[in-house]
Amino acid sequence: MSTEAQAKQIMSHLRKGLTITAKEARILFRCDRLAARIQDLRDAGHDIHTAYETGGGKRWGRYSLIKEAKNG
Repeated sequence: MSTEAQAKQIMSHLRKGLTITAKEARILFRCDRLAARIQDLRDAGHDIHTAYETGGGKRWGRYSLIKEAKNG
């Protein structure tokens, strides 16, 4: 799957008011580089928040959509 297709799937997920982590992105969209796709969406003008979570000695980001870009 192309990176553009992954970004579209992730954006659709976020538009529903859902959040996403790298683990969830791998399971749902076979996306191994969620941070890169989030950066692509940010570069397109979308305001995406990162909340950091910890557990089991690990730290990861949970992404959520704050505001869509005006061009959608």
